[in-house]
Amino acid sequence: MLPVFLEGHTMRRADRLLQIVQILRRRRRPTTADSLAAELEVSARTVYRDMDALLAGGVPIAGEAGIGYVLRAGYDLPPLMFTIEEIEAVVLGAQMVAKTGDRMLARAAEDAVAKIAHVLPGALREELERTALFAPDVGCKAPIDLAPVRAAVRRERKLKIAYRDGAERATERRIWPLLVAFLGEAALVGAWCELRRDFRTFRADRIAAIEPLEERFDGRRGALRREYLAAIDMMD
Repeated sequence: MLPVFLEGHTMRRADRLLQIVQILRRRRRPTTADSLAAELEVSARTVYRDMDALLAGGVPIAGEAGIGYVLRAGYDLPPLMFTIEEIEAVVLGAQMVAKTGDRMLARAAEDAVAKIAHVLPGALREELERTALFAPDVGCKAPIDLAPVRAAVRRERKLKIAYRDGAERATERRIWPLLVAFLGEAALVGAWCELRRDFRTFRADRIAAIEPLEERFDGRRGALRREYLAAIDMMD
């Protein structure tokens, strides 16, 4: 059931109130009224009035004028209907995932699109089926199943891999997997390498074997991944 503050308002304002919640939901840092106003194409004064309405309706928003607003954790709204652009973005993203060569991700992408199609009303379902957006072949094929790597990234578990470097030298590495990237013609695993005691990027097509380990590593709530990305930027 939608909050009572939506009752009695025009559909235009109701949509805007839901948009504000959605904007705050996707941002982790405080968002100013000016920033919200620019995105919604309204005045800051309108945003202040909308904030008062949301707070009166019981939406747990923290912050104040001049500082910014955040949506407290744990709040959610009932499922909202997709826009045409959101549908196209989902379909395009699913097509790109399906062409990475990761079989489990490809199946998950197909299932996600099917679930979305199932709940769409007739007109929007037709838009999904006749979308004119198509993703090119990304040219990136992972010859080894990367599902264990993705699971290890989520669970912050170490991996032991048999790896062949650019000079065809075979080594055994214990790594802390931080991310999986599909770039150009290669799938890449970004990690901390215990052998090199530094961040390293491993090509999936040079990984001969993957052994998941139960030993944990401390990703520091994503901070280690950000350090890896910063280190890669410095190397460029």
